[in-house]
Amino acid sequence: MPWIPLPFVVSLILGLILVRMVRRGEGQLGLFPLLVATLAVQAVLSGLNWNVGWYPARFIQPVVAAVLPAVSFAAFDQLRPNNGPKPTHLWPHLIPASLVACLVALWRAPIDIVLFAICLGYGFALLRIARQGSGTLAAVRISDEWTAHKALVAVAVLLVMTAFIDATISLDLLLGDGQQARMMLAAASVLWLAVAGYAATVADDTRPGTEFKTTEERPPFAIPEPAPAPSSPSAEEDAAIIRRIDALMREQHLYRDPDLTLERLARRAGIPARQISGAMNRIHRRNVSQIVNEYRVSDAKGRLVETRDPMTVVMLESGFGTKSNFNREFLRVTGMTPSAYRRVGRQTPAAPEARPAAPASR
Repeated sequence: MPWIPLPFVVSLILGLILVRMVRRGEGQLGLFPLLVATLAVQAVLSGLNWNVGWYPARFIQPVVAAVLPAVSFAAFDQLRPNNGPKPTHLWPHLIPASLVACLVALWRAPIDIVLFAICLGYGFALLRIARQGSGTLAAVRISDEWTAHKALVAVAVLLVMTAFIDATISLDLLLGDGQQARMMLAAASVLWLAVAGYAATVADDTRPGTEFKTTEERPPFAIPEPAPAPSSPSAEEDAAIIRRIDALMREQHLYRDPDLTLERLARRAGIPARQISGAMNRIHRRNVSQIVNEYRVSDAKGRLVETRDPMTVVMLESGFGTKSNFNREFLRVTGMTPSAYRRVGRQTPAAPEARPAAPASR
């Protein structure tokens, strides 16, 4: 039976994932598919270098290794408010790879130090974004904010780990015979490529497939440019934001859109995403995702009692995209599963109100 080196197996899996991502994006190659493609290329190069012994791969690998942290950062950075993949935002990230390419051609000695700095720098930059909380990823579905946030943290931690693993390997090559380094490098490479590829796929799946920009989504007044939030917003300002969001939820039922994002909600409200997120946390002590899901649960409660619709129909009509999220959030809000609530509600003379109620302050 023929034996296929593990790096080539990983590259094949990443290639299949890439095809799925491109099809989902209707042929467009976004930053997350680009990240997966780069990971697949690095897996092939790793197999050619360590398993096949193809010497030119050693000249290409450092350049691709410098590209990966930059693409990882740019991909997750685009999920923040108004941080789309504009060329002016992306070209500075080509500088590290260009520097490594010059070093490969002219002076190879400091390459390991430069790669250590690149991985560590981008890893800490991603961790800095992660510290702002899941609400900072305004371009993902509100219900998937925590999923995207966990993917962000995973890639950030992997970059930091990769930096120190590469440093350890360099020391082993310098002080020893390199046998341990070969095994460590192969294991670390496969781990990084596989986990980072999975995280990129998960993060890409949290974004809506299509971003509609119809006149219905534009408020009748100009949207203010995002600006740094005041150090201590007044209670009146926060209350005004809460009232605006509550009106949109009650009158236009925005929560029923399973692809609703904080960025889209901000456009409809005419309020910067950071201000909405901050007001929600200060007033309700909960994040935007929890608040929106509470409107969805309130809608689902009425449907469960007043209709005989299947549970899946109730879930989708209320705005939930997955059954697991529906069950988890329903249990969080009501303390009961949806099926138990339906049984109890039908035995109660007065059915619960179907119209979404504003989440109560805590």
